[in-house]
Amino acid sequence: MTTSLNPASSAGAVTAAAALALGDDALVLSHRLGEWAGHAPVLEEEVALANIALDLLGQARVLLSLVGDEDELAYLREERAFRNVQLVEQPNGDFAHTIARQLYFSTYQRLLYGRLAGTDGPLAGLAAKAVKEVAYHQDHAEQWTVRLGDGTAESHDRMQRACDALWRHTGEMFQPVDGIDIDWPEMEASWTSSVSAVLERATLTVPEGPRTGAWSAGAGRQGLHTEPFGRMLAEMQHLHRSHPGASW
Repeated sequence: MTTSLNPASSAGAVTAAAALALGDDALVLSHRLGEWAGHAPVLEEEVALANIALDLLGQARVLLSLVGDEDELAYLREERAFRNVQLVEQPNGDFAHTIARQLYFSTYQRLLYGRLAGTDGPLAGLAAKAVKEVAYHQDHAEQWTVRLGDGTAESHDRMQRACDALWRHTGEMFQPVDGIDIDWPEMEASWTSSVSAVLERATLTVPEGPRTGAWSAGAGRQGLHTEPFGRMLAEMQHLHRSHPGASW
């Protein structure tokens, strides 16, 4: 994909800020899902999670390329320079935690890209392509949420604990992002309705914990990240930093 974005201009700087935020979301979650390689509960799921990770990596490459050199942005930035939401950097935990994270984030991404695809902005083309991929990601997460929630007593309890634990990270996704002109409260209402319907189908209780305010989480867009993110970043950047300029 080519682009005429000029980050030095005012409009370009605003779009670059949006591309960086969405690109970092996709990059970080892609790496987290890639950590399941060799560890997924069944072979079919190993392939599914790897495919989702690759879709997200493709989105990240296009978005980060709008801002600058994608490799430098991925591997040479310090932790405080990343603008992803804190939800995507949360550790995989057990499989239920990964599925809860996927349900929350893929629902958000599908709603966001669906709205961006209907605009005439510089991100519309990417969004129109990505929303088809993300619809699959959301369907995958919904199926597993219902399967685990409406499964055994053990799987139900684990899925409920995962949904409860990550709930406080979901409010951050609806903080306005510079360069993205959509109705954020309306999208948040759609997200809540969609996620609640899935949880109810899965016989799970919609978490009641705070999603905004002092007891919620979320300052990733401002460059503040949780402790696990630093360890993830060190692992992700290790090879590139250890062998600068290396090529196969």
